[in-house]
Amino acid sequence: MNSRLVVTFTTLIVFLIAALAVPLGFAYASHRTNRLLLDRRADATRFAELADQSARDGDRTALAYEMVRYSELYDAGVRVRDRDGTILVTAGHFDSDDGEAMRLALSGRTTEDLPTISPFGPAEVLLAEPAGRDAQLSGVVLLEARADQARLDVSLVWGALALGALIALAYAVFAARRLARWIMRPVTELDRTTRAIAEGHLDARAHPGVGPSELRRLEERFNAMADAVSAAMERQRAFVADASHELRTPLTVLGLRLENLEPHLRADGSAEFEEAMAELDRLALLVEDLLALARVEAGVGAEDRETELAPRLAVWREVYAAKDLRLVIDVPGASPVPGAAARVADIALDNAQKFVPAGGTVRVTLRDGVLRVADDGPGLAEEERADAAGRFWRSTAHANVPGSGLGLAIAAELAKGCGATLSLLPATPHGLVVELELPQPYAVR
Repeated sequence: MNSRLVVTFTTLIVFLIAALAVPLGFAYASHRTNRLLLDRRADATRFAELADQSARDGDRTALAYEMVRYSELYDAGVRVRDRDGTILVTAGHFDSDDGEAMRLALSGRTTEDLPTISPFGPAEVLLAEPAGRDAQLSGVVLLEARADQARLDVSLVWGALALGALIALAYAVFAARRLARWIMRPVTELDRTTRAIAEGHLDARAHPGVGPSELRRLEERFNAMADAVSAAMERQRAFVADASHELRTPLTVLGLRLENLEPHLRADGSAEFEEAMAELDRLALLVEDLLALARVEAGVGAEDRETELAPRLAVWREVYAAKDLRLVIDVPGASPVPGAAARVADIALDNAQKFVPAGGTVRVTLRDGVLRVADDGPGLAEEERADAAGRFWRSTAHANVPGSGLGLAIAAELAKGCGATLSLLPATPHGLVVELELPQPYAVR
């Protein structure tokens, strides 16, 4: 939009400069043409008087002498014809067709107009002046004058106007850019702030102070809105964290009391006791995941630190071996990644060991900044992959598998926090691929 404003302002300024410079340039050209006409017409009138005098005296010597001197002095052509068109005296070089000018002069009229002088022409102008008085015309004086000086004068003025127009245009473009930047400064600031907030920097705010008052008020209201939204989200996170934290103690106490009751149960109550303990464990896991999600959303933790991925993944080998699963780790030895990426890998591996049947294979690879955890389990349908990163989402086919439904939601928040991109893709021929595209610094390692 800044460029469009500059183009708009510049276009208006170009039209304004053209509206001033072009008429001024043509006005000077017309003025210089009229001045040339007046100067040369005075000379033609003088020669007409000499021609008329020589016709009455029958002696053209003085006329010829004056014409030769004039042609040599001004590099002009002078010609005198009688009423029949016969050339009586001529001096200098004469290139113009004088037929039309002669007919005009024989009718008793002198040359009143010349072609407008411009840097591109004409090179010569032709004037005709009748010799004699009224009906007693003795002939016609034709004067062909060079227009070089007039063209030079017009060229200098037009060049000065063009130079002035270019300087004015340069200053105008500079002023237009400053003006457009001043107008667009609040919009640019809002764009920067919204981009920062979209990237997860919820404390980013616009800095009003420059630009139109209406846009500065918009910045202030945007900041107020961002403060209100941020405060609401913070209260929500604090509530989840506080509630989860406060639930941990009574859940722990309740678990201990239930365990203390086990020796006093009758045999027919053992099944219900086991179900109650399982539900209690599930509730405790849910509280732990809620606390983890609240910490991730609040940016609390060490996920921004780098960690070596290969040693961390090796810890899972025993877990997979206990469940008769094959874990293949294809990760370079020196492979530092953000702590958040390592936690995403842990979440993906934890999910895989729950859903992949015994004898299955899970493969972890890191290539060109892309971390992939691929399994050959049952996988998810396309619609399920689109919803799997939502909170508390559980596939209907795996409703009986232990879990809180928050693992992938936590992974998505971790990926967003470290600038990575999390994707769920189908594996071939079946299974699920959790793909994490790391930010640019890690893509070139």
